Amino acid sequence: MVFERECPAKLVPSGDDLQIPKGAEAAITQALGGSYTLLYHGNLIRIDGKDADAIGLNANRMNFEARADGTIDEDQIWQALSMVYDPEIPVNIVSLGLVYKMQVDQAHGSVAVEMTLTAPGCGMGDVLVDDVKRRLSEVPNVVSSDVQLVFDPPWSRTMMSEEAQLETGMFF
Repeated sequence: MVFERECPAKLVPSGDDLQIPKGAEAAITQALGGSYTLLYHGNLIRIDGKDADAIGLNANRMNFEARADGTIDEDQIWQALSMVYDPEIPVNIVSLGLVYKMQVDQAHGSVAVEMTLTAPGCGMGDVLVDDVKRRLSEVPNVVSSDVQLVFDPPWSRTMMSEEAQLETGMFF
């Protein structure tokens, strides 16, 4: 595919900023959860869902029905978190076991999330945090969110769901 306009991107896994010029060619390697991982000049890059038009696609936005009582639906929070994908592994962060804690404060309309990364040195941490915040903002009645990266306990493959382990070939 060809970029139809200049587009900001992140180099995977360092998280370094790039600007992809109009007319550049790339191949999509992963299109899950509304973000896109592409192969560009031999490197993986990630573009945000809001920039999907740059590669001829439509942005993927979730549409939840608001609760009549004005509260936050925790199931919708988990659905939103399940739409955030690791840019290198085609598995969402919930199934990967990266979400350690999720807490809803109904009185303030806020959601707090503690999550980790598969590797502490991964440069994509801020990108994933931004993805989580964006997805949480799509849930009705969420006024604010706080997403913290934590590294204790260290992540291991045993934190993955069985389905994710099977999908990635890590089930043994």
